[in-house]
Order: sequence, then structure tokens, then C-alpha cells
Amino acid sequence: MTTALRTGINLSDLAFWARPPGEREAAFAELRRRDEPVFFPELKLPFIKHGPGYHALVRHADVVEASRTPEVFSSEPCSNSIADLPGYMARYFGSMINMDDPRHARLRRIVSRAFTPRMLARTEAGLRDSARRIVDDLLANGPGDFVTEVAARLPVQVICDMMGIPEDDRAMVYDRTNVILGIGDPEYTGGREFVRSGITRSGVLYGLAAAMTAGYELNHMAMKLARRRRREPGDDLVSALAAANVDGESLTDQEIGSFFILLVVAGNETTRNAMSHGLRLLTEHPDQRARLLADFDGRIAGAVEEIVRMATPVIQFRRTLTRDYEMNGNRYRAGDKVLLFYNSANRDETVFEHADRFDILRSPNPHVGFGGPGPHFCLGANLARREITVLFRELFERVPTIRSVGEPDRLYSNFINGIKHLPFTY
Repeated sequence: MTTALRTGINLSDLAFWARPPGEREAAFAELRRRDEPVFFPELKLPFIKHGPGYHALVRHADVVEASRTPEVFSSEPCSNSIADLPGYMARYFGSMINMDDPRHARLRRIVSRAFTPRMLARTEAGLRDSARRIVDDLLANGPGDFVTEVAARLPVQVICDMMGIPEDDRAMVYDRTNVILGIGDPEYTGGREFVRSGITRSGVLYGLAAAMTAGYELNHMAMKLARRRRREPGDDLVSALAAANVDGESLTDQEIGSFFILLVVAGNETTRNAMSHGLRLLTEHPDQRARLLADFDGRIAGAVEEIVRMATPVIQFRRTLTRDYEMNGNRYRAGDKVLLFYNSANRDETVFEHADRFDILRSPNPHVGFGGPGPHFCLGANLARREITVLFRELFERVPTIRSVGEPDRLYSNFINGIKHLPFTY
């Protein structure tokens, strides 16, 4: 077993995730060159029960095989946290991503009924209208922050429209999703920045309390709406979820609440970050921008896939071994934790020629930016693709000179490759 001490790299060190992106990518390239996945000790945090550590799966082949083998690489008891979520947090942040079959399959079957072609077709019209209004405001207000004024607005509008969330509650939804995924970032939680201030009991408690409060508020908003829709159905996703019945099974209000948190967090944060990274990439690579604008309809699909590959909005998910297993020449034991580093898999030189090059014509492009293949592949991947496509079409048709300016202000996180602010001009 190769340990972190023998590499000089420690993915559990909070300071690692504050380093410039190029330095982090170089570290992952070094890890990919190792003969076996490196084992990293877990970070010890107050109030959180930690384990001995995890194997970092950084190669494309390992991430894909683990994703395709859920009976061995389990999402239970937790996939979205290195440490097991305490029960009081799992209540809000569990949902489908922390489940295996048959529970996962049951929930996904029910939820998938609400993502029918009819539902997505209805969403498409609203999506175009929202993108048009956003660009109207951009032209009226002038240059500013692309994240807050453009990229963050579209996904939250689309999801809230789908769910039937009242207009007055949407600012709260946006704010609370920032808190949940920005738990270590002082801009969103109001706490201290752990890298500079150090890990303290009060700091961790503050961050946990902020995330719990945000989860409680989103969960109870959705549960309250679900109860109303059971009495008074409407033409929205909550009504469809409340009414969905597969083989005699339906969702409880609590399950709808947890799924709502998953949907707004995954659908809001990840799509907006892909859009923000996309503008930055197209600004920094004018040749690719010109190539896209020369044949937008013919090339936007490939451009979206390449943006998602390069951005990889979700950095990693966890799996836990259900039994001893050998994969690609390396042995793992029952109970071992592994982290699937999608960001590293998407730069694997053995799969992607010139992996660090942004190329909108890249083909094939077997990236894992929507998760690896298998039962946990992103349910909203097609919706995310449509959102990015519609927004960029509206932007480049009406504001063809739009471009980012300077360095982005990045989210401090080992989970989301986020951009908090991105100045733009045109």
C-alpha cells in the first residue's frame, strides 16, 4: 500500500484544496503515475466520526470499473462525504446518492417517471424564456459578475419552475444551496476559513449548524409543498413526485424533501459551475471559441461535453467495499473506503490524448463529468446539457463579444470545483 507520506501529496490536507488549480492537477498526474492507488488518512474533525482513511482512485479505468460494480463499491452508508454522515445530517442529505439497490432502484424508478419527455419538453420552453430574460438583463445592466448575474440564475429558475417553487422563495433556495456546498468557505457559511485559521471545535460546529439549518429549511419547504400538492395537484414536478406510484410504491414527504435538496444542489451548483468554467475556457482559448461560433449548432454538443470534462464540477464521490476485491491488479478489502476522483479520471493521459488541451471537437470523449457509468449516473445530465446549450446560444447570438476578465474567485472545497465570482465584459 502506497501512503500519502511516500508521495509528498496529501489530498486530506485542507491546504491542498487552496492551492492553484495547476498545482493540484500536477499532483493528480503524479498520483496517476503510481503503480497503485495511494491511501490517505482521513482528516480528523470535531463532532465527526472518522475512519482510518481511503484509497484515492485517480485513473479512468478504476473510476469506471468501480462505478459499474455497485454490488462491490457500495454507496452505502455514505457517498457524498468521506466520513459517515451523522444521523441528524443523513436525514436531509441522504437521498438516492447514498443508497444501493433495491432502495436506490425503487426511488430512481419513481423519480424517473417525473423526468418524462413531456415534462422535459415543457421545461424546454421555460428554459428558453429564462435564458432570454437573463441576457436582456445582462445587456441592460452592462458588464459584471457572470456567476451571480448569469450562470447561477438559469439553473435555479429552471429547477424552481419544475418543482413549482414560488418566486418569492427562490432567492432563499439559491442562498441555502450555496451554504450546503460551501460549508468550508467563509463567504457562504459566515465562519472562519480553516486553512488560515485552523480547525477549531467552534469553527466546525458553526459550519455544521449552518449546513443543517439550510438543509432543514429546504427540506421542510419541499415537504410542505408536497403535502399541498397531494391535496391540490398542479402541473409541476412535486405534483408528479407526490402522485407517482410504481408497483404500489410511492414517495413519502420526507423522501420528496431529501430528493428536492439533491436536485437543487446537484442541478444548481454543478450546472452553474459548468457554465462559468465554459465562459472562462472559451475566453482563454479563442481558437476554440471561433470554431464553435463558426458552426454553433453542429459543434455545441461536443463543446458541452468538453466543458464538462475540463470543469468536472463534482470532484469526487465515495464508495465503500462490501467484500474483498481485486481491480486492475490491486486488492481491496471489505470495509475499505475509496474516493472516485472524477477530475483526475477526466485528465487521464491513457484515455484522453493531450488531456490538458481544451478541444471542442474531441472524439471520442468518454468523460465521467456526470459520474461514472452505472446506476448512479447523473439523472439530470440531459437537462444540464440543454441548459448549457440554450444559455450559450442566447449569449453568443446576442452578445458575441462576451468574455471573462481576470482570474475567477474559486469556491474552497474538496467536493465541488466551484467558481463563486467571475468578472465579465463584452
